[in-house]
Amino acid sequence: MGGMTANRNMGILDGLRVVEISAFVAAPLGGMTLAQLGAEVIRVDPPGGGPDFHRWPVTADGVSLYWAGLNKGKRSVAVDPSAAEGRHLIRRLIAAPGPQAGILITNLSPRWLDYRALQQDRPDLIMVALSGNPDGSRAVDYTVNAAAGYPALTGPGAEPVNHVFPAWDVIAGHMIATAVLAAERRRSRTGEGTLVNLSLSDAAFATVAHLGQIGEAVVGGGDRPRYGNYLFGSYGRDFPTADGGRLMVVALTPRQWTALLEATETGPALARLEEETGADFREEGARFVARERITDLLAPWFAARTREEAGTVLDRHGACWGQYRTVRQLAEEDPRLDPERNPMWSIVRQPGVGDLPSPATPLDFAGVPRPPAAPAPLLGADTRAALAETGLDEEELDRLQASGIIACPDEPVR
Repeated sequence: MGGMTANRNMGILDGLRVVEISAFVAAPLGGMTLAQLGAEVIRVDPPGGGPDFHRWPVTADGVSLYWAGLNKGKRSVAVDPSAAEGRHLIRRLIAAPGPQAGILITNLSPRWLDYRALQQDRPDLIMVALSGNPDGSRAVDYTVNAAAGYPALTGPGAEPVNHVFPAWDVIAGHMIATAVLAAERRRSRTGEGTLVNLSLSDAAFATVAHLGQIGEAVVGGGDRPRYGNYLFGSYGRDFPTADGGRLMVVALTPRQWTALLEATETGPALARLEEETGADFREEGARFVARERITDLLAPWFAARTREEAGTVLDRHGACWGQYRTVRQLAEEDPRLDPERNPMWSIVRQPGVGDLPSPATPLDFAGVPRPPAAPAPLLGADTRAALAETGLDEEELDRLQASGIIACPDEPVR
């Protein structure tokens, strides 16, 4: 077997077989989520790679760290979908026999991926199809986020502020994985296939509603103001320290609030503020209303201490806080990324890149071994092996490769 097949680690989803035809974040993340739980996930791309194959960030040699990050543990098949023969090969992969095969996830929508047509080859097919909007029109995370209202809540000024985290893509990706497992459970009980439609905007706007924010706008009759780095509805904000650092401190619960007062020795001053205002700071809302005056009392304590000094005292009292860092500082300093301390992490040799700190699934099933992180495959590394599993012989594979219908990497997989 070629590519990742020989090295694929068994996990809780061992035996599940998924074909992924995708690009960018949501669908690849959904596939990788399943792969890291032990499913066999075959990503199909055109020879030369899809539209995300060279997406930034990249190495100095132009290898996409983005693509490598979202395709860990998958098998890679390179087939030309613009050719009728290539489309036929992809349909063979989708319709492969087996009770846990016949599963497709995609965020691409060519006409030949029509569910009813694919069902002719596999009547119990499970297909999860992601679109931009529920009417099929185009949208991506960044346009959906603009419509969701969050940029109007972010930042200190009047201009909208985008964030760098593609939250709606990530949420939709995990919904894709959930949809596969729900549909597969239904099929195991009834024998019936399922087409699951999901749109990025539905995933986003449903989440906004779940968090009470649409209700807040409708019932309250207006938009929430911007609050900068304050935590809405409770107490939390950032504090500069004496050495130029900055800490985020949060007091969501009465216990966290008490710990913060004990650590900063501000209990008496805040008790006087309660008496003056008639507020009870054991209540989240009261802390939020008085946030600026509370901050005035807490800020001198942080300003007089270094990050290390403040953190030591906060930890001793059980307060909830975090240190602001760059991503590079996260990678170099945070013990939670240390493979010796956290078994989710390991150093993986990524073809074309070198050694990379890589996470396995964050889900730790008690009593079930967690498969370690695996590298993303070279593009097309499993083309011949995966197609051979559908019944093609070596002579036919040679012909397809010579004609450019399929492609394999020039270098061997290590």
